[in-house]
Amino acid sequence: MKAVKMYTTAVCPYCVRAKQILASRGVTAIEEIRVDLDADAREAMMSITGRRTVPQIFIGETHVGGCDDLQALLQAGKLDVLLAD
Repeated sequence: MKAVKMYTTAVCPYCVRAKQILASRGVTAIEEIRVDLDADAREAMMSITGRRTVPQIFIGETHVGGCDDLQALLQAGKLDVLLAD
């Protein structure tokens, strides 16, 4: 399974939902980067993704986007393929 990285904040229902979706697909470890605690991390996230909102999810080297994007991948049957090594 590919590594998953997620930019998050402490109080974010979309972050919680994204983690639930990933857990339902067998993801047991997520590298979580809290942008509410680290302004430099938020700047880096915005530079990399062009987005200000959280979560911002990466699976391997692929920027998935946010929770809605993750949900769309799941519904399209593409999330398991992306997670596979």
